[in-house]
Amino acid sequence: MLPPIERLQGTHQRMMTTLQDLEALARRLETGGVDETAQTLAGGIHRFFEEVGRTHHDEEERHIFPALLASADPVLEEQVAQLRQDHGWIEQNWRELSPLLDALSQGHTWVEADLLRTMIEVFTQLHHAHIALEESMVYPEARRREAEARTQTAQRRAHWTKEAA
Repeated sequence: MLPPIERLQGTHQRMMTTLQDLEALARRLETGGVDETAQTLAGGIHRFFEEVGRTHHDEEERHIFPALLASADPVLEEQVAQLRQDHGWIEQNWRELSPLLDALSQGHTWVEADLLRTMIEVFTQLHHAHIALEESMVYPEARRREAEARTQTAQRRAHWTKEAA
């Protein structure tokens, strides 16, 4: 199994692809309406963000953020606070967008295209800014700290082995 940081970054790649699908869905609805392709897209997007997206944020909250906050670095604390706030905004937007995608996946045509387009733009922008901060600042720092901890563990083991001999 990949370490959590690698798995989380892999999810970011899948998330970016799914955000592109979301934008493609909005375009599709403007030109083709709620056809079978739109229903399939909406269903796949809905499942991804409902299952993987929420789990992803939970894993960041449990595996990444606590270690960074333990450092007492004010810059990291500010970044983690921003990311936690982002998680709240993303969740709030998801709660509004989710039922619309679910309805589209079932073939309902009552979803207003302009409202959906606006919601998609906000949801997509939030994710892009959030992922950019994580991948440019927070994930590299988490990786550095993880490598440092592994080195310290290896050094302790070597010391214990040497003393036991």
